[in-house]
Amino acid sequence: MNIAIVGTGAMGKTLKELVDKKDGLVCVGMIEPLNGEKLSNIDKKIDIIIDFSNPANLNMIEEFARQNNCGVIIATTGYNEKQKQQIMELSQRVPIVQAANFSLGITVMRRILAQITPILKTNFDMEIIEKHHNKKLDSPSGTAKMMAEAMNPEGEFNQMYGRKGDGRRGKEIGIHAVRGGTIAGEHTVIFAGEDEILEIKHTAASKKIFALGALKAAEFVGKKIIEGRIKGENIWGLYDIEEVLFS
Repeated sequence: MNIAIVGTGAMGKTLKELVDKKDGLVCVGMIEPLNGEKLSNIDKKIDIIIDFSNPANLNMIEEFARQNNCGVIIATTGYNEKQKQQIMELSQRVPIVQAANFSLGITVMRRILAQITPILKTNFDMEIIEKHHNKKLDSPSGTAKMMAEAMNPEGEFNQMYGRKGDGRRGKEIGIHAVRGGTIAGEHTVIFAGEDEILEIKHTAASKKIFALGALKAAEFVGKKIIEGRIKGENIWGLYDIEEVLFS
């Protein structure tokens, strides 16, 4: 499968190094939209696009994927509601894997939170603290929001982003962001009860874990593309990282 990478920052470079070592995957090009580069500048056939860039590049990615029937791995966060709808509509034409975080550990942590929150929510206050490097654009992180959704699928609790002034609690999940240095990513969920505290924490030691997850997603989409070619039809759909890692 021929891979095109959108974004030439640290994540894009890490991803390319891993693709170059992976049998069955070939990086046919990397582009940096900030420099005016487009996917159409790549002169080789593209099967799968992996995006570690910025929500502003969605229109370009969508147009190219539609025209060329490319699978898409979306590892960018910070999309608005209109863009989320764009992704949903594109997934009715091509296979897409989208996740706020491609780490296996985070994916397992999300499952754990979904299982234990119904047991603890009545007697424990819930807080999420996320830490990232000082160049991260969105706040709070997409992963923190994803965790809050896993804990609160029915919208029973309000989401409180930071606190100031009167800090008295309501029926809420507090979400707090820290930005500094070169922190690759750290997420802690606190369940604070009477005389006891339960903390669940994930720390990313490097960006490599996200690139490895994106590669697994690319292999997953590659199988969908091959399946479609064998059947003579397009295989499309919007898939979650849990489906990639646990299917």
